[in-house]
Amino acid sequence: MYFALVILILLVCLLLSLIVLAQNPKGGGVGSQFGGGAVNLMGVKRTGDLLEKLTWGFAIGLIVLTLATHMLGGGSAAPVRSVNQQAAQRAVVPTAPTAPAPGVGAPGPAPTPRPIK
Repeated sequence: MYFALVILILLVCLLLSLIVLAQNPKGGGVGSQFGGGAVNLMGVKRTGDLLEKLTWGFAIGLIVLTLATHMLGGGSAAPVRSVNQQAAQRAVVPTAPTAPAPGVGAPGPAPTPRPIK
C-alpha cells in the first residue's frame, strides 16, 4: 500500500508539472503553441479556469497523499539518530578495574603449583 501511494505521488507530480507548464503566463506559453486558436473554439473561452482548478486539485492531492504515506508507515516512532551516534552506541568502552571492597572476595595467597607426575 505504501509503495502504491508513492507511485501515485510520482504520477500526481508529473501531471502537476505538465499542467503548470501548459498555463500561459501573460499571453504566451506552451498552451498557445499547441493551437492557441482552440481557446475560442465552440465558445470555450475559460480554459485558464480549468487549468487553475486542476493545478489546485493536484497540489492539494499531493499534500494529502504525502501525509497519507507518513501515516501509513513512512514515519518511524523511534527517534532519528545519526550514523555517528549509532557507531558510538555499538562501541564497547572498557572500564577501569575496580578494587573489591575490603573483606568481600579479597584475593588470598596465590596457589602453589602441583608437580606433574
